[in-house]
Amino acid sequence: MKAIDTAREVFDVEIEGMQAVRDALDARFEEAVEMLRDALARGGKIVLTGVGKNLHVAEKISATLASTGSTSVLLNPMQAIHGDLGILAPADVLVALSYSGESEEMKNLVPAVRRLGVPILAITGNPESTLARLSQLVLPCAVPREACPFGVAPTASTTATLALGDAIAMALLRASGFGRDDFAKLHPGGAIGRTLLVRVRDIMRTGDRLAAVAPEAPVSEAIVAMTHAHGGAAFAVGPDGRLAGIFTDGDFRRAVANGDASVLAEPVSRFMTRNPVSIGPDALAVDVLHLLERRAIDDLPVVGADGRLAGAIDIQDLPKFKVM
Repeated sequence: MKAIDTAREVFDVEIEGMQAVRDALDARFEEAVEMLRDALARGGKIVLTGVGKNLHVAEKISATLASTGSTSVLLNPMQAIHGDLGILAPADVLVALSYSGESEEMKNLVPAVRRLGVPILAITGNPESTLARLSQLVLPCAVPREACPFGVAPTASTTATLALGDAIAMALLRASGFGRDDFAKLHPGGAIGRTLLVRVRDIMRTGDRLAAVAPEAPVSEAIVAMTHAHGGAAFAVGPDGRLAGIFTDGDFRRAVANGDASVLAEPVSRFMTRNPVSIGPDALAVDVLHLLERRAIDDLPVVGADGRLAGAIDIQDLPKFKVM
């Protein structure tokens, strides 16, 4: 069998597994989300644990929960029975991942957790297992088969468990009203932080880097202003500072190409685009990128609530701010 055929077969098996878990969702999922919401409301946290591959899955689910507003930590079951049970507090919920529900590490851990009075949510492929019997609530996560040809290596089962964990995280996110600004606060670094924290006012051109002229100014003046600002557009501004239009180097080239020999002496208002698309200074930088791409433009005036020109965005500036 070719490698690509194997890959497609694995995808098919794992999709089949996730579909099976999706179809098995019922009222218990709602109960699980409420159980976790109640814990968070009490000031508790969601503690994830698992054995083997499921420990890695638990770590990822815990990270997703934490990054989307649901306080969560990982508990290694081996370390737990040697002192790390101290991570748990009465207000917490332990989410235990075990496909068989019969691993020795989990069977050793669960009774100790119950003695602490901490409720347990089990995610397992075996609802009749020891783990399931000792848990307050069980979410079934059974898949028809593993992608491993021997049916041994956790593949489809761990993928389905991960997807179920993501579903829980997103349900909690929506239930809590966690928004984009909240997300930004938890992701101050890297591309996500830049995308969600950087505002238009942080990257817009102002002062000498902003080419602004009167609508009645000759095109030659606009070209000089654009050159000094190292930009591709000049913005026509009325006496009150309100934006009247935009004149771009493209407008200039089109006028010249049309044989208008007197273009340099003509007023900017003859060639400018009136009522151009604009954006406010408090908009997110990522919104600028979407707007530039959607409108297929390179320059964007920044206008305040009073209609006055506050600055401008030039697409050539975005890479240095790592917005693109």
